[in-house]
Amino acid sequence: MTFSRRDFHKIALAAGAFVALPSGAFAAAEEPVAGGTLTIVYFPEPTQLVPINTSAGGPQFIGAKIFDGLLAYDYDLTPKSSLAKEWTISPDGLEYVFRLRDSVKFHDGTPLTSADVAFSILRLKEAHPRGRATFSQVIDIDSSDPLTAKIKLAKPSPALITALSGSESPIVPKHIFETFKPADNPKLEQIIGSGPFVLKEWLRGSHLLLEKNPTYWDAPYPYLDRIIIRLINDAGARSAALETGEVDIGPNPVPLADLERLKTVSTLQVDDRIYTYTGLQNQLVINLDNPVLKELKVRQAIAHAIDIKALINVVLYGYAVPSPTPIGPGLAKFHNPDIPFANFDTALAEKLLDEAGYQRDAGGKRFKLRVSTNPFNPQTYSDFIAQALTKIGIEPDIQKFDFATYVKVLYTDRAWDLAVESLSNTFDPTAGVQRVYWSKNFKIGLPFSNASHYENPEVDQLLEAAAAEPDVEKRAKYFKDFQVIIARDLPVINLVSPIQPIVGNVKVRDYARDGEGLGGNLSRAWLKA
Repeated sequence: MTFSRRDFHKIALAAGAFVALPSGAFAAAEEPVAGGTLTIVYFPEPTQLVPINTSAGGPQFIGAKIFDGLLAYDYDLTPKSSLAKEWTISPDGLEYVFRLRDSVKFHDGTPLTSADVAFSILRLKEAHPRGRATFSQVIDIDSSDPLTAKIKLAKPSPALITALSGSESPIVPKHIFETFKPADNPKLEQIIGSGPFVLKEWLRGSHLLLEKNPTYWDAPYPYLDRIIIRLINDAGARSAALETGEVDIGPNPVPLADLERLKTVSTLQVDDRIYTYTGLQNQLVINLDNPVLKELKVRQAIAHAIDIKALINVVLYGYAVPSPTPIGPGLAKFHNPDIPFANFDTALAEKLLDEAGYQRDAGGKRFKLRVSTNPFNPQTYSDFIAQALTKIGIEPDIQKFDFATYVKVLYTDRAWDLAVESLSNTFDPTAGVQRVYWSKNFKIGLPFSNASHYENPEVDQLLEAAAAEPDVEKRAKYFKDFQVIIARDLPVINLVSPIQPIVGNVKVRDYARDGEGLGGNLSRAWLKA
């Protein structure tokens, strides 16, 4: 498997009478067929479904089918109309005006208005790990006209125009969500959006049932009658379900070791394109509240103990792009290509630990560190990191959790030392990257935020300047300087940008019509007989 085959590329679909297939081949466009049930296999089971106060993958993936955003995005992140039929940005970048469609209703029949837009944006600003940065400059939202939302900013916010999808910034019904606190999650009967599908059932440990919204504003969509999301935690069972046709499609659903074999199954398609809206970054996050890890030489030693090439081949079976910086190569204009990985050098790692005052004891051990992995990642990540630590005298304590426990341990209890996280760079570094390193985004209980508890005023200044800089070249310079500091300070050891293949039955058509891929709203998806 070569790098070029899976390079970060803009996904360009042919216009007119042709559509692109996952393999890159082209076929004549087909006439969509309405009706049918699409069965998606998904893991891990989410703890909530509305991405208004979380950036977790489950709420984003499922919530995008239930909730609309103001905009949608093409493969190159060009904005497209959604709830907003048109929009303007003032020349100084301090006012965004969105004209809403007048035919939109929530699933309970309540009209969607600018008051709902204002409430949602302000809730995202307060409670969403990325929204806290994206909407930090919002100072007022004028909703006096029910079909016009005017967002006023204190400073320009270049990331804002690409942050308005249903998965990133859902528009929720004010009359429901204002009844509970920002950190709280709605009850099942309160999960009411305006999207193409209506949540009908969530049987925990089994499935979710979404049914077609019969009054969806974007008729004749959706084509599908219903979506069943099967919750299957066992990787082997997911592979078997796809092969037998028990399920139709899934995001990153099978062990990477199975992919080459599944490519030979005639009823299946493997889509390893990288969708620009949600590109992931795997990083080894370091708890700087641990006195041992507060020592820079210890963090440097750990970085020198990790063989990135072996990690990609052993853990990810080649399905990854090396990414030594916080901003992966998928965001090319902001990525700093001059920053290398720490050389794989266990002798140097041992020397650094000795210099830090942590010599091996009589048993050959220096100290113990707890190691965990986001359950969304291959669990062999923990084993690989543990082996690397063992070689330099650090005793690893591998701790495996279900998703809900993992989030609680890291972001609320803070009872951890090293964790392999899976955080999206997303469509812009202000949204996807800033949250991890910005000192103002350390908040107990806030998932997928500044878990390291990293504090550096210079980094804060660079991130805040980049967030408000409309000039692309100046903004890139801020981000590139920021990456240099992170490579020096190592609050996080960045590893790879993993490729997340979609595996599905060949009968599933048009499941990825925009930059969100399968994580979009699926209103255009249909099933071929």
